[in-house]
Amino acid sequence: MTHDEPEGSELPVSDNPRIISRSAYDITPLSEERVRELASRLDPEAYRVTQKAGTEPPFCGNLLDNKKEGIYCCVVCGLPLFSSEHKFTSGTGWPSFYREFDPQHVRRVEDRSHGMVRTEIECARCGAHLGHVFDDGPKPTGERHCLNSASLVFYEKGAELPPESRPIKTEVAYFAGGCFWGIEHYFQKGPGVINAVSGYMQGNTENPTYKDVCYKDTGHAETVMVVYDPTRITYRRLLEAFFDMHDPTQLNRQGPDVGTQYRSGIWYVSEEQREQAEAYIRQLQESGKLRGPIVTQVERAKTFWPAEDYHQDYIAKTGRACHVKDPW
Repeated sequence: MTHDEPEGSELPVSDNPRIISRSAYDITPLSEERVRELASRLDPEAYRVTQKAGTEPPFCGNLLDNKKEGIYCCVVCGLPLFSSEHKFTSGTGWPSFYREFDPQHVRRVEDRSHGMVRTEIECARCGAHLGHVFDDGPKPTGERHCLNSASLVFYEKGAELPPESRPIKTEVAYFAGGCFWGIEHYFQKGPGVINAVSGYMQGNTENPTYKDVCYKDTGHAETVMVVYDPTRITYRRLLEAFFDMHDPTQLNRQGPDVGTQYRSGIWYVSEEQREQAEAYIRQLQESGKLRGPIVTQVERAKTFWPAEDYHQDYIAKTGRACHVKDPW
Protein backbone atom coordinates (compact mmCIF):
# COMPACT_ATOMS: atom_id res chain seq x y z
CA MET A 1 0.00 0.00 0.00
CA THR A 2 1.15 3.54 -0.62
CA HIS A 3 0.25 6.67 1.26
CA ASP A 4 0.16 10.28 0.20
CA GLU A 5 2.95 12.11 2.00
CA PRO A 6 1.71 15.25 3.75
CA GLU A 7 3.54 18.50 3.44
CA GLY A 8 6.40 18.72 5.92
CA SER A 9 7.09 14.97 6.19
CA GLU A 10 10.36 15.35 4.30
CA LEU A 11 13.41 17.40 5.21
CA PRO A 12 15.59 19.22 2.68
CA VAL A 13 18.33 16.99 1.27
CA SER A 14 21.83 18.43 1.08
CA ASP A 15 23.76 18.21 -2.19
CA ASN A 16 26.63 16.76 -0.16
CA PRO A 17 25.10 14.77 2.70
CA ARG A 18 27.30 13.61 5.51
CA ILE A 19 28.41 10.01 5.73
CA ILE A 20 27.41 8.68 9.13
CA SER A 21 28.66 5.36 10.47
CA ARG A 22 26.33 2.85 12.08
CA SER A 23 27.70 3.90 15.46
CA ALA A 24 26.59 7.48 14.67
CA TYR A 25 29.90 9.18 13.90
CA ASP A 26 30.50 11.56 11.02
CA ILE A 27 33.00 9.76 8.78
CA THR A 28 32.71 12.05 5.78
CA PRO A 29 36.22 12.14 4.22
CA LEU A 30 38.07 15.34 5.01
CA SER A 31 39.47 17.50 2.23
CA GLU A 32 43.20 17.36 1.51
CA GLU A 33 43.47 20.94 2.68
CA ARG A 34 41.84 20.11 6.02
CA VAL A 35 44.06 17.07 6.51
CA ARG A 36 47.18 19.16 5.85
CA GLU A 37 45.98 21.72 8.38
CA LEU A 38 45.40 19.07 11.06
CA ALA A 39 48.63 17.24 10.30
CA SER A 40 50.64 20.45 10.68
CA ARG A 41 49.80 20.39 14.40
CA LEU A 42 51.32 16.95 14.98
CA ASP A 43 54.68 16.24 16.60
CA PRO A 44 57.37 14.93 14.21
CA GLU A 45 56.90 11.25 15.09
CA ALA A 46 53.10 11.33 14.73
CA TYR A 47 53.52 13.15 11.42
CA ARG A 48 56.02 10.60 10.14
CA VAL A 49 53.80 7.67 11.08
CA THR A 50 50.42 9.00 9.95
CA GLN A 51 51.39 11.03 6.89
CA LYS A 52 54.42 9.09 5.61
CA ALA A 53 53.25 5.55 6.52
CA GLY A 54 56.04 5.22 9.05
CA THR A 55 56.41 2.54 11.72
CA GLU A 56 57.56 3.17 15.26
CA PRO A 57 60.11 0.76 16.80
CA PRO A 58 58.57 -2.22 18.63
CA PHE A 59 58.10 -2.06 22.41
CA CYS A 60 58.54 1.72 22.38
CA GLY A 61 54.99 3.07 21.94
CA ASN A 62 53.41 4.78 24.93
CA LEU A 63 50.13 2.89 24.49
CA LEU A 64 51.55 -0.63 24.22
CA ASP A 65 51.03 -1.49 27.89
CA ASN A 66 48.06 0.77 28.54
CA LYS A 67 45.52 -1.24 30.59
CA LYS A 68 42.99 1.52 31.24
CA GLU A 69 39.43 1.40 29.93
CA GLY A 70 38.60 3.85 27.20
CA ILE A 71 38.78 4.54 23.47
CA TYR A 72 41.65 5.06 21.07
CA CYS A 73 41.06 7.89 18.58
CA CYS A 74 42.87 9.07 15.48
CA VAL A 75 45.64 11.47 16.49
CA VAL A 76 44.93 13.55 13.37
CA CYS A 77 41.14 13.97 13.21
CA GLY A 78 39.89 12.47 16.49
CA LEU A 79 37.68 9.71 15.06
CA PRO A 80 37.26 6.77 17.51
CA LEU A 81 39.10 3.80 16.00
CA PHE A 82 39.59 1.13 18.66
CA SER A 83 38.35 0.29 22.15
CA SER A 84 40.11 -1.07 25.23
CA GLU A 85 37.43 -3.76 25.23
CA HIS A 86 39.10 -5.37 22.22
CA LYS A 87 42.77 -4.82 23.13
CA PHE A 88 44.99 -7.84 23.79
CA THR A 89 48.64 -8.61 24.40
CA SER A 90 50.11 -9.99 21.18
CA GLY A 91 53.77 -10.00 22.14
CA THR A 92 54.67 -8.22 18.90
CA GLY A 93 55.69 -4.94 20.49
CA TRP A 94 52.80 -2.88 19.12
CA PRO A 95 49.30 -2.17 20.53
CA SER A 96 47.00 -4.89 19.20
CA PHE A 97 43.21 -5.15 18.87
CA TYR A 98 41.07 -7.99 17.54
CA ARG A 99 38.44 -5.68 16.06
CA GLU A 100 37.73 -2.04 15.30
CA PHE A 101 35.56 0.33 17.34
CA ASP A 102 33.40 0.38 14.22
CA PRO A 103 34.49 -1.33 10.97
CA GLN A 104 33.35 1.73 9.02
CA HIS A 105 35.91 3.87 10.86
CA VAL A 106 38.94 1.94 9.58
CA ARG A 107 39.75 1.60 5.88
CA ARG A 108 41.75 -1.35 4.52
CA VAL A 109 44.23 -0.86 1.67
CA GLU A 110 46.52 -3.34 -0.08
CA ASP A 111 50.15 -2.58 0.76
CA ARG A 112 52.87 -4.01 -1.54
CA SER A 113 55.81 -2.15 -0.01
CA HIS A 114 59.02 -3.86 1.16
CA GLY A 115 58.46 -6.82 -1.16
CA MET A 116 55.42 -8.04 0.78
CA VAL A 117 51.67 -8.02 0.32
CA ARG A 118 49.98 -6.77 3.48
CA THR A 119 46.74 -5.05 4.44
CA GLU A 120 47.33 -1.50 5.59
CA ILE A 121 44.75 0.17 7.82
CA GLU A 122 43.94 3.87 7.66
CA CYS A 123 41.55 6.24 9.37
CA ALA A 124 38.44 6.32 7.20
CA ARG A 125 37.89 10.02 7.80
CA CYS A 126 41.34 11.56 7.28
CA GLY A 127 43.36 8.74 5.69
CA ALA A 128 46.01 8.68 8.44
CA HIS A 129 48.22 5.58 8.38
CA LEU A 130 47.53 3.48 11.46
CA GLY A 131 49.35 0.18 10.92
CA HIS A 132 48.39 -3.18 9.43
CA VAL A 133 45.89 -5.95 10.07
CA PHE A 134 46.87 -9.63 10.11
CA ASP A 135 44.93 -12.88 10.32
CA ASP A 136 46.73 -14.29 13.35
CA GLY A 137 44.59 -12.77 16.10
CA PRO A 138 42.35 -14.33 18.74
CA LYS A 139 38.71 -15.30 18.50
CA PRO A 140 36.08 -14.24 17.66
CA THR A 141 37.56 -12.38 14.64
CA GLY A 142 40.90 -14.09 14.22
CA GLU A 143 42.39 -10.69 13.36
CA ARG A 144 45.24 -8.67 14.84
CA HIS A 145 45.10 -4.96 14.17
CA CYS A 146 48.70 -3.90 14.73
CA LEU A 147 48.81 -0.19 15.58
CA ASN A 148 51.38 2.53 16.04
CA SER A 149 50.91 4.34 19.35
CA ALA A 150 51.90 7.54 17.56
CA SER A 151 48.79 7.30 15.37
CA LEU A 152 46.45 7.23 18.35
CA VAL A 153 45.29 9.38 21.24
CA PHE A 154 43.70 7.64 24.22
CA TYR A 155 40.73 8.91 26.22
CA GLU A 156 40.02 7.14 29.47
CA LYS A 157 36.47 6.03 30.17
CA GLY A 158 34.47 8.87 31.72
CA ALA A 159 36.71 11.62 30.34
CA GLU A 160 35.13 14.43 28.36
CA LEU A 161 35.70 13.89 24.67
CA PRO A 162 36.50 16.69 22.24
CA PRO A 163 33.77 17.48 19.69
CA GLU A 164 35.57 15.64 16.89
CA SER A 165 35.47 12.41 18.92
CA ARG A 166 31.78 12.49 19.75
CA PRO A 167 28.88 10.90 17.86
CA ILE A 168 26.30 13.09 16.18
CA LYS A 169 23.01 13.74 17.94
CA THR A 170 20.53 11.01 17.08
CA GLU A 171 17.05 9.86 17.98
CA VAL A 172 15.64 6.35 18.30
CA ALA A 173 12.36 4.74 17.31
CA TYR A 174 11.01 1.20 17.74
CA PHE A 175 8.75 -0.67 15.32
CA ALA A 176 7.31 -4.19 15.31
CA GLY A 177 5.88 -5.42 12.00
CA GLY A 178 6.19 -9.18 11.85
CA CYS A 179 9.50 -10.93 11.16
CA PHE A 180 12.22 -8.42 11.93
CA TRP A 181 14.51 -9.50 9.08
CA GLY A 182 12.67 -7.55 6.39
CA ILE A 183 11.73 -4.57 8.55
CA GLU A 184 15.34 -4.14 9.65
CA HIS A 185 16.66 -4.56 6.11
CA TYR A 186 14.53 -1.83 4.57
CA PHE A 187 14.73 0.59 7.46
CA GLN A 188 18.50 0.40 7.10
CA LYS A 189 18.13 1.72 3.54
CA GLY A 190 16.26 4.85 4.61
CA PRO A 191 17.98 8.18 3.95
CA GLY A 192 18.95 9.55 7.34
CA VAL A 193 18.70 6.16 9.07
CA ILE A 194 22.00 5.47 10.77
CA ASN A 195 21.36 1.97 12.07
CA ALA A 196 18.61 -0.61 12.33
CA VAL A 197 18.91 -3.46 14.82
CA SER A 198 16.72 -6.53 15.25
CA GLY A 199 15.60 -7.40 18.76
CA TYR A 200 12.80 -8.15 21.19
CA MET A 201 10.57 -5.77 23.21
CA GLN A 202 7.46 -5.42 25.32
CA GLY A 203 7.83 -8.78 27.03
CA ASN A 204 7.99 -9.92 30.63
CA THR A 205 11.41 -11.62 30.76
CA GLU A 206 14.98 -10.33 30.61
CA ASN A 207 17.57 -11.28 27.99
CA PRO A 208 15.18 -13.39 25.90
CA THR A 209 16.53 -15.65 23.17
CA TYR A 210 14.92 -16.34 19.82
CA LYS A 211 13.80 -19.75 21.06
CA ASP A 212 12.32 -18.19 24.22
CA VAL A 213 10.29 -15.74 22.17
CA CYS A 214 9.09 -18.43 19.77
CA TYR A 215 8.32 -21.25 22.17
CA LYS A 216 7.77 -19.69 25.59
CA ASP A 217 5.20 -17.20 26.82
CA THR A 218 7.61 -14.26 27.12
CA GLY A 219 5.24 -11.67 25.63
CA HIS A 220 7.97 -10.14 23.45
CA ALA A 221 7.46 -8.86 19.93
CA GLU A 222 10.10 -9.03 17.23
CA THR A 223 11.12 -5.39 17.02
CA VAL A 224 13.50 -3.20 15.07
CA MET A 225 15.34 -0.36 16.78
CA VAL A 226 15.87 2.49 14.33
CA VAL A 227 18.58 5.05 15.10
CA TYR A 228 18.24 8.09 12.87
CA ASP A 229 19.50 11.58 12.19
CA PRO A 230 16.56 13.94 12.84
CA THR A 231 18.16 16.60 10.64
CA ARG A 232 17.80 14.28 7.63
CA ILE A 233 14.63 12.29 8.26
CA THR A 234 11.55 12.87 10.40
CA TYR A 235 9.75 10.49 12.72
CA ARG A 236 6.69 11.03 10.54
CA ARG A 237 8.59 9.71 7.51
CA LEU A 238 9.61 6.62 9.49
CA LEU A 239 5.96 6.03 10.35
CA GLU A 240 5.02 6.23 6.69
CA ALA A 241 7.72 3.75 5.76
CA PHE A 242 6.71 1.39 8.56
CA PHE A 243 3.09 1.20 7.44
CA ASP A 244 4.20 0.74 3.83
CA MET A 245 6.30 -2.25 4.85
CA HIS A 246 3.64 -4.34 6.57
CA ASP A 247 -0.10 -4.92 6.82
CA PRO A 248 -1.33 -3.25 10.05
CA THR A 249 -4.73 -4.94 9.78
CA GLN A 250 -3.36 -8.41 10.53
CA LEU A 251 -3.67 -9.39 14.18
CA ASN A 252 -0.79 -11.32 15.76
CA ARG A 253 0.62 -12.35 12.41
CA GLN A 254 2.27 -11.03 9.28
CA GLY A 255 2.03 -13.08 6.14
CA PRO A 256 2.97 -16.70 6.89
CA ASP A 257 4.33 -15.85 10.36
CA VAL A 258 1.74 -16.40 13.10
CA GLY A 259 2.00 -15.61 16.80
CA THR A 260 1.94 -12.68 19.19
CA GLN A 261 5.67 -12.16 18.61
CA TYR A 262 4.72 -11.05 15.08
CA ARG A 263 2.19 -8.42 16.19
CA SER A 264 2.18 -4.91 14.78
CA GLY A 265 3.39 -2.32 17.25
CA ILE A 266 4.95 1.09 17.75
CA TRP A 267 6.84 1.52 21.00
CA TYR A 268 7.24 5.23 21.67
CA VAL A 269 9.99 6.91 23.70
CA SER A 270 8.34 10.31 24.08
CA GLU A 271 4.88 11.85 24.18
CA GLU A 272 5.63 13.53 20.87
CA GLN A 273 6.21 10.15 19.24
CA ARG A 274 3.01 8.80 20.78
CA GLU A 275 0.98 11.72 19.48
CA GLN A 276 2.44 11.46 15.99
CA ALA A 277 1.88 7.70 15.84
CA GLU A 278 -1.73 7.91 17.00
CA ALA A 279 -2.46 10.81 14.65
CA TYR A 280 -1.02 8.99 11.67
CA ILE A 281 -2.96 5.83 12.48
CA ARG A 282 -6.19 7.84 12.61
CA GLN A 283 -5.41 9.52 9.31
CA LEU A 284 -4.55 6.22 7.65
CA GLN A 285 -7.68 4.53 8.99
CA GLU A 286 -9.90 7.39 7.84
CA SER A 287 -8.35 7.36 4.38
CA GLY A 288 -10.24 4.18 3.50
CA LYS A 289 -7.17 2.67 1.84
CA LEU A 290 -7.03 -0.34 4.13
CA ARG A 291 -9.17 -3.47 4.01
CA GLY A 292 -9.95 -3.48 7.71
CA PRO A 293 -9.29 -1.83 11.07
CA ILE A 294 -5.71 -1.10 12.09
CA VAL A 295 -4.62 -3.33 15.00
CA THR A 296 -1.21 -1.76 15.55
CA GLN A 297 -0.46 -1.38 19.26
CA VAL A 298 1.00 1.90 20.49
CA GLU A 299 2.76 1.52 23.84
CA ARG A 300 5.54 3.16 25.81
CA ALA A 301 8.81 1.45 25.00
CA LYS A 302 10.18 -1.05 27.47
CA THR A 303 13.71 -2.49 27.39
CA PHE A 304 15.08 -3.36 23.96
CA TRP A 305 16.93 -6.68 23.90
CA PRO A 306 19.12 -7.09 20.78
CA ALA A 307 18.59 -10.35 18.93
CA GLU A 308 21.35 -12.86 18.32
CA ASP A 309 24.14 -11.89 15.90
CA TYR A 310 22.92 -14.20 13.17
CA HIS A 311 19.65 -12.25 12.97
CA GLN A 312 21.41 -8.91 12.35
CA ASP A 313 21.60 -7.90 8.65
CA TYR A 314 20.16 -11.33 7.88
CA ILE A 315 18.84 -10.52 4.41
CA ALA A 316 21.97 -8.61 3.41
CA LYS A 317 24.17 -11.51 4.53
CA THR A 318 22.11 -14.36 3.09
CA GLY A 319 20.43 -12.80 0.05
CA ARG A 320 17.19 -14.39 1.17
CA ALA A 321 14.03 -13.03 -0.42
CA CYS A 322 11.55 -11.20 1.79
CA HIS A 323 7.89 -10.27 1.37
CA VAL A 324 8.49 -6.80 2.84
CA LYS A 325 8.42 -4.04 0.21
CA ASP A 326 10.94 -1.25 -0.14
CA PRO A 327 9.18 1.89 1.19
CA TRP A 328 11.72 4.37 -0.06
